[in-house]
Amino acid sequence: MKQLALATTALALLLGAAHAQDLPQASSTWYTDAQSALQAQLARQPNTNRAKNVILFVADGNGVGTNYAIRLFAGQQQGKLGEEHVLPYEAFPNLALVKTYNVNAQTPDSAPTAGSMNTGVKQVFNTINLAPEGAVHDECATEADNALTTFAEIASEAGKSVGVVTSARITHATPAAVYAKTANRDWEDAVPEGCDSSRDIATQLFDQMQAGVVDLAFGGGRRYFAPTGVNTEEGGKGHRADGRNLIAEAQEAGVQYAWNTETFSALNLDGSTPILGLFEDSHMKYEADRTDADEPSLADMTRAAIEYLKTNENGFYLEIESGRVDHANHDGNAYRAMVDGVAYAEAVAIADELTDDEDTLIIVTADHEHAIAFNGYCGRGTPILGLCYDVAKGQVKHSEEPVLAADGKPYTVIGYLNGAGSLMKEQTDGTFSGSRPDLTQEEAVDPEYLQQALIPTSSETHSGEDVAVYAKGPFAHLFDGTIEQNFIFHVMKHAAMDTAQN
Repeated sequence: MKQLALATTALALLLGAAHAQDLPQASSTWYTDAQSALQAQLARQPNTNRAKNVILFVADGNGVGTNYAIRLFAGQQQGKLGEEHVLPYEAFPNLALVKTYNVNAQTPDSAPTAGSMNTGVKQVFNTINLAPEGAVHDECATEADNALTTFAEIASEAGKSVGVVTSARITHATPAAVYAKTANRDWEDAVPEGCDSSRDIATQLFDQMQAGVVDLAFGGGRRYFAPTGVNTEEGGKGHRADGRNLIAEAQEAGVQYAWNTETFSALNLDGSTPILGLFEDSHMKYEADRTDADEPSLADMTRAAIEYLKTNENGFYLEIESGRVDHANHDGNAYRAMVDGVAYAEAVAIADELTDDEDTLIIVTADHEHAIAFNGYCGRGTPILGLCYDVAKGQVKHSEEPVLAADGKPYTVIGYLNGAGSLMKEQTDGTFSGSRPDLTQEEAVDPEYLQQALIPTSSETHSGEDVAVYAKGPFAHLFDGTIEQNFIFHVMKHAAMDTAQN
């Protein structure tokens, strides 16, 4: 029966190819490329090996819309029109759409979204890794009886190494979801008075490194590990009111410490001792501004983390966050969001290069989207950060004429529904008024330009719409259709822990 089915399939392919020769479009590259893609899909077989390694990439705030802009920006940086470009992870064979809402929020927060991916349970807005049935935001008394087990703890118990990498503070919401459990994501270096049984997030990272759960941590947030008033590297000051110097304590306990490119390059990556890298007092620099900063890139940290974690013959779990795509969107500055998005794609490419699809599950996703929007109707190749240029008749590339709105003025491709770029400005009498400027292309593509927004807010907001997940490696085929965000944990656990070795 199997041979008959194969023969029938082969005959159908031959007949389809023969029929295609009769079609006038058969010689079009669009047609032939699609046929090649079809054959690749037909030949695909699911990988059901056990995942020795799991890498979870999270570009904070990189929903389908933001990712679309990053794709065009990356392609245009390479001299392409942009639309045809493929980001490294967009070539991954398996993908799905992800619903990002929190238990009590239509528009999600990064803490419970990241927590859902690390525990398999959707969570309460602004909390991290607490059971939603009993957790209450900002109430530390609800922590003890609602703490959830993380994927990092499961992986460590199975003998795997664990790493967390971010371009934000290492105590920020998304990286903290790897190791922390808290009723408030903002308790990064202190807890409120009366919460004696609670621990701040920096302390929880220190404790998890001491317990052998977290083996490597790279990011910013140095000030949350040093006492108030104590000088940190690069001229900053510590923020901890409890007087503890967690950096010194970690070093005394045998943890390697890095704070700039020199100490980062000097790290011993043989896996024999834990590593803590804190490269800024707060968040690490935007990639666009990193030329003046003495700190590694996201790609640098990704490479070092994998080289270190691969020394464990039992494998590893690694979460890598590009945290500042989110921050640039919040600022209404699409340029920096795009540049950090390209840096994120480069980190994914390096992880793919350093690992084997046969034993490594790589998942690329986002925690949520932003209130970003795209105007039309723009011609092909319109610079994604610039003005919307008109479609040119009989040509592929756009015309050189900007599309005008009803007010007779041009507009940019990217806008935000709210944010600091709002054209509505508060007047002295408390009312709001404003009008659109007659914007030039030079002004629109300036790196400091804030895209026009509708609603005036000090910081642009998240959006509740879906994000995508791209995956390759063992059991990546389980990502299909539209899924709940917490399902990501269950695929990781099934691939790495629940599957018999082939």
